[in-house]
Amino acid sequence: MSTPHNEANLGDIAKTVIMPGDPLRAKHIAEKFLDTYKLVNQVRNIYAYTGEYKGKEITVMASGMGMPSMGIYSYELFKFYEVENIIRIGSCGAYVPDLNLFDIVLSNSIFTESTYALGFNNDDCHFIDTSKELNEKIKSTANKIGINIIEGNTICNDSFDPYMTKENFDKFMDRVHKQNFFPLSAEMEAFALCYNAKMLNKKATCLMTVVDSRFETKTATSEEREQGLDNMIKIALEASIQ
Repeated sequence: MSTPHNEANLGDIAKTVIMPGDPLRAKHIAEKFLDTYKLVNQVRNIYAYTGEYKGKEITVMASGMGMPSMGIYSYELFKFYEVENIIRIGSCGAYVPDLNLFDIVLSNSIFTESTYALGFNNDDCHFIDTSKELNEKIKSTANKIGINIIEGNTICNDSFDPYMTKENFDKFMDRVHKQNFFPLSAEMEAFALCYNAKMLNKKATCLMTVVDSRFETKTATSEEREQGLDNMIKIALEASIQ
């Protein structure tokens, strides 16, 4: 069995998938954290590795950037590969001044202006919640291993937020606040993931590390984005075996 975007066979992919955006981050996670891992997909260089973490089978697979890419890969994992849980691990931009670079954010609810749900499912939906069950496991795990996480709401954008001018950003935030929605951070994939999970009766959530901020000029380097997010990765992996 395969799909147009995934050459893995049914059974090659675990029931729980840890999903970074960057294929090289997926490779880094497999090499550093998984035992006896195997490359099960490399179509379009969207790498997927299945191996063991502390004796439990886990798959780490990239999603690519943006909702359309995440929408394709997460839908196929849920629909055709019998995946039950996806934890997105990615980078985000801070929307509040008390978030610092490399803080870890757990998303509770996501807002988007995208028409992803409308185009895919004739559903004029712009709000989606993450899985409370997965979030409780993540919070419990983070507390147990002594890594601080911050819970809050997330914006899911179609455009890369740092490129927005201040004027356009202010207008955007006016629209967001009129929805009575107050986000801590922004990213580009989580809405499509969690909408697919809701549609297919699966579980998904989004765990992020802050790599840039509206309130700081410093940003994380490309190398730090690829390999410097290990605390977030440890939380996701530990939570996945609970």
